[in-house]
Amino acid sequence: MNKNTLIALHISANSLKNSDSFLKQKFTIFMLHCSVVLFFLFFATIVAAQSSEGAKIGLGAAHDPLNLDSSVALVADVNTHEVLFAKNPHVALPIASITKIMTVLVTLKANLDLDEYITLTKEDYDYYKHTGSRLKAGDTFTRRDLIHLALMSSENRAAAALGRTYPGGLTAMVATMNAVASQLGMFSTSFVETTGLSEENRSTANDLARLVMHAAKYPIIKEFSTSPQFSVRAKRGVLDFKTTNKLVRDGQWEILLQKTGYINEAGRCLVMQARIAGRDLVIVLLDSINSGSRFKDANTIRTHIASLR
Repeated sequence: MNKNTLIALHISANSLKNSDSFLKQKFTIFMLHCSVVLFFLFFATIVAAQSSEGAKIGLGAAHDPLNLDSSVALVADVNTHEVLFAKNPHVALPIASITKIMTVLVTLKANLDLDEYITLTKEDYDYYKHTGSRLKAGDTFTRRDLIHLALMSSENRAAAALGRTYPGGLTAMVATMNAVASQLGMFSTSFVETTGLSEENRSTANDLARLVMHAAKYPIIKEFSTSPQFSVRAKRGVLDFKTTNKLVRDGQWEILLQKTGYINEAGRCLVMQARIAGRDLVIVLLDSINSGSRFKDANTIRTHIASLR
């Protein structure tokens, strides 16, 4: 084999090596691009799955001169029923723990013994979202304490126990909740359980305004929903609970009744009856984008109402 042939073979071998290296480099880059695309597709799928129902149907695009982060909003005068602000007030959405107002309302309407002791069972656990709680099976509280915890700190097991121990059980309570809703003219509202963990508990801002105004006739609902903290004695000792409403904790508002709520499908929710600029107003905020935004929206509304004087 002559020298020229050896040189040609050497060049050919080097070319193959370089070509192989080039192909490996291209393949690596291709796989990295694929990984990035798959990651973003996976992330987008997760975000879409966690998006609220209101976000999925584009409610946030509605005309809104106050630029609220809540997809649904309603502000009305309790005494005159004048609507001062409205955004998608007729749209029915999941309402999460706002449900607990109706749960307590129906409990009070039944004239049950509020000092009767109720022992929690595993039936009261959350089998919808599998959320936790410091209230455990075997803990015993009065019905009054369970009402307090359900309204103030949105304790799901407390609300579930109220439904379980209602005369006729959970089925009877849910039927009564829906009957009371109809009596109040809440014709776009439906309930399937007592905690709000089910996305099938649905209502509109208009309907919830009716509920809030009616519930405000019950002093115990006003008192317990607006208390900043409360303690109960469980088997493991004293448990301290706080309100879920930042505006109650801050003490800058005159809030007469309130309830917060959250599940993925509902977004962040808030209903209140509050005194602003000398007027008793009902405020309903549904499907806000995060925990703080509903309170920011409430403050925006308060500023707006004060400017109308």
